Parts: sequence; C-alpha cells; structure tokens
Amino acid sequence: MEYSLIHNGTLIDGTGNSPINNAAILIRNNKIEAAGAEDSITLPQTKIRRIDARGGYLLPGFIDSHVHLMANGFRMEHTMYNPLSIFFYNAVSNMNLTINAGVTTVRDAGLADYGVKCAVEQGLILGPRMQISVAPLSITGGHFDFWLKSGFDMKISYPGHPDGVCDGKEGVLKKVREVLRSGADVVKIMATGGVMSANDQPEFSQFTIDELKVIIKEAQNRGIKSMAHAHGVDGIKKAVKAGISSIEHGTYLDKEAIGMIKERDVYLVPTLLVQKINKIHAEEGTIPDYMIDDAIRIVDIHHENMKKAYKAGVTMAMGTDCGVIGHGVNLQELGLLCEIGMKPMEAIMAGTKVSAQLMGLQDIIGTIEPGKLADIIICKTDPISDIGSLGNSENIEVVIKDGELLKDICAV
Repeated sequence: MEYSLIHNGTLIDGTGNSPINNAAILIRNNKIEAAGAEDSITLPQTKIRRIDARGGYLLPGFIDSHVHLMANGFRMEHTMYNPLSIFFYNAVSNMNLTINAGVTTVRDAGLADYGVKCAVEQGLILGPRMQISVAPLSITGGHFDFWLKSGFDMKISYPGHPDGVCDGKEGVLKKVREVLRSGADVVKIMATGGVMSANDQPEFSQFTIDELKVIIKEAQNRGIKSMAHAHGVDGIKKAVKAGISSIEHGTYLDKEAIGMIKERDVYLVPTLLVQKINKIHAEEGTIPDYMIDDAIRIVDIHHENMKKAYKAGVTMAMGTDCGVIGHGVNLQELGLLCEIGMKPMEAIMAGTKVSAQLMGLQDIIGTIEPGKLADIIICKTDPISDIGSLGNSENIEVVIKDGELLKDICAV
C-alpha cells in the first residue's frame, strides 16, 4: 500500500466550490483518500511520498471530450504518401503532448482504434485515458467519405478500423454493429457536412432521422452513448430528435434547436478552438483550398451562437478537435469558453466535472473527491484570475493520472 501527499497548494476541486488555500490531497495507491485544508487531513502512520506544490494550484486532470489522437491535420496527401504505421508513431507524440497539457482523459472522435487504447492501458506508451469511437459513420458523399471526384478513395480502412460509410436503415445497422465490434466506447455520427469535407459543406444535412434512430438505438442497446458532428441546424435537430447524447460544434444553432437541446438534456461540445485556429490558417493560406471559404465563413456565426446557447443554459463540455489542429493546446479552449460568457470556474468545470458526466465517468474522475481516481494536475498560475494561463503547458508543472506521476517539471 502506497501513500502520496500533495501539499502546499490551493485546491480547486472541480465541483464549483471555492478554492481552498493551504490545501493537500492524500492519495492511497491510485485513489484519492482525502482532500481539503492540510490541517484537516489525518495522515497514516506509514511512509508517505510528499509532492510539494510550491504554492501552485491543484486541479483535477482535464478531460477533452473531442480529439483525434491519430490525426495531424487530416490532410489527404498524408493518406496518399504516408505508410499506415506512421499514424501510430505520430499518435505517441500526440498523446505525450496531450498529457503535458494537463489532459488525462479524452474522448477520441475518430481514427484511434482499440489497439491504441490497449497500448496506453497496458503501459506500453504514455497517454491519456480514452474512450474511442474508432470510425465515424458517414453517408455516401458525406463528411468522412473521402472518395474524390477524381475516382480516388482517400480513406484509411484496415482490420480493426472498418469503413464508416453507410446508407439506409439496414446499412447503418450493420455498420454501427461493425464499429461496436471493433471496440467503440462511443458511436460518432456525421449528422452534417464539415469544414474539411471535399464533397459537402457544413450546412448540409446527413442521414435521415430514421437512419439516425437506428444507429442511436443500436448503440443504446449496448449501453453506448452517441455523439453527432453537427454544424447545420437541420442536422442538429434531427440528431437531437433521434436521441443523440451530444452535439459537437453546433455552428448554426437557432433558438428552436437550443430549446430542444436544453429540454432533452443533450450536451453541447462547442470546439471553439478549432474554429479559431482554422480561420487563422485559412487567412494565412496554410490549409487546403477546399477548406478555406468554410473556415473563414463560419467562425463568427459559431461564436455568436455559442454565446446564445450558453446564455440559454445549455450544458457545455470542453472539446477542442485537436488533431484537426495541433496537439497539446487543449486548455486554450477554456479561455474561449470564457469569451462566450462562462466564468473561469465554470470553464474549469466544463473541462472536468461536466466532461466526466458526458462520458459517463463521473463516479471515477472529473473532481478531486475521496474515492475517485487520482487524476490531478498542479498549475503554477492562478486559473481563476488568469484562465488563459492554463493554455500554456509550461504552466502545468505536475500531471498525475491514475495515481501515477507522468509529468513533474519541478523534478527536472
């Protein structure tokens, strides 16, 4: 039995409670045994490893509920020229950056397969805890159908990663079963087109409501949640009516859609960061031509509609779409959540407690409370007075996942 004590810090536990000065966290093996004011914690009469927070801030490990660990920009030329194995080697670096950024859990929204998840769980590579969707489901000619007008098919498909293109109620039923067979923890549905699509636009709706219901119901039969990539309002409404668990992006939300999302307790994952960075890259001309117009056109619309959704009381979880953009910048999303109206404590909760609830992991992670897994970070700056400081991984001095010390700048 091993004990660790993190002390000499200010505790922000992810529940929304006020910060606690002179705080400590007692860890037994991989779980939190006590947390609070240091003088309120009774220490066991045994050897204890002590971690000095040096006046820093103790927070739960963050949760990014929308990433692509296997991707580095989704460039079609990468699929053309790179051997399949290079994507896995790149993922090792991507996961390292994610951990260093203070993110200990992710929901991978497409491409990471069961082997990647197993490699992390077995300790073969360093990485965050993950839920995987394996292959997003798309209609023929939709977002994630990479068959080009030239006749070339640019998709990646191999045993363990089925082709996600499907149509019709029978077709989508078979495909969702294939994805679940491949180890998906969550089913990703492309309910609309997207910015990086060669064959559609973000506003375009995909799948009929009957097709969506078949997919979502089959996932529910196995206790699996579903997430919908959705920009256009028609696709958003169809997904919500069909029983989706979360809407990703939500660019063209209108008043009715916001009301539907709130009424049905659907989560919204805004992914503000990817919209912002895509626009910058579009203006610089550093993304493919077919992405430029959409990337510039939708960013302001998206920002305003996220403000409306927040003001209306929609529950928002933190997600970034890292993989479309670079890795390791995940917590920059928190400052952008504050720009649409959140207070810093709310943004922190969106990236901890709320994201854990979205993923169904609220009983084991998301807050610093007794009985939960020891996923903890130490930040050297005050995130309440400067939420943007969390977006700089150099300010994240310590990262502990499942009781294991993965990053310790102080020890270097």
